[in-house]
Amino acid sequence: MMALGRLFHYAFDATLVSTVLAGVKKTSGFSLDIDQITTNPTAKSAAESYLGLGESIYGMIQGTVVNSGYFTKKE
Repeated sequence: MMALGRLFHYAFDATLVSTVLAGVKKTSGFSLDIDQITTNPTAKSAAESYLGLGESIYGMIQGTVVNSGYFTKKE
């Protein structure tokens, strides 16, 4: 039971890191260079999927914020 809780915790943390990396990419234009990390095609595909998950979550959060009355845009 304890191992399952730990697994969910690590998965949640990894998702948060991926979402932060997506935010950095969206706001600054800088993204993680996967080619510098690995040359293994399977690992590249996994890294691209992992980063894609963060971009999807970031997009959902951004869409929710834009349509919410609780947030205003500061110029």
